[in-house]
Amino acid sequence: QAQPVESGGGLVQPGGSMRLSCAAPGTVAGMGWYRQVPGKRRDLVASITSTGDDNYADGVMGRFTISRDNAKNTVYLQMNSLKPEDTAVYYCYATLKVGASGWVTYWGQGTQVTVSS
Repeated sequence: QAQPVESGGGLVQPGGSMRLSCAAPGTVAGMGWYRQVPGKRRDLVASITSTGDDNYADGVMGRFTISRDNAKNTVYLQMNSLKPEDTAVYYCYATLKVGASGWVTYWGQGTQVTVSS
């Protein structure tokens, strides 16, 4: 099964923190997180390469931190100072090696994050 497996998510109060995790099988290149609210497109939250280069959406920079453990093929998203507008379904993705030289991006099933008092 090539689908990344997410964990974390749930309900948190504004100003609180939460950590999401996502584990992927096999040889992994880029990993990251997108989020989506009903009726809107899925937007990038943060991404990280296999060498640790990271990238963040403007709205989360300084509050969210992405990291990865290459030995475990796991990516983490530490979310601090959460706001109600961070409420969304968060999707993990991982670009996995397929065959001798192919790469395919797989998506997790999504995990709901709700920021509310």
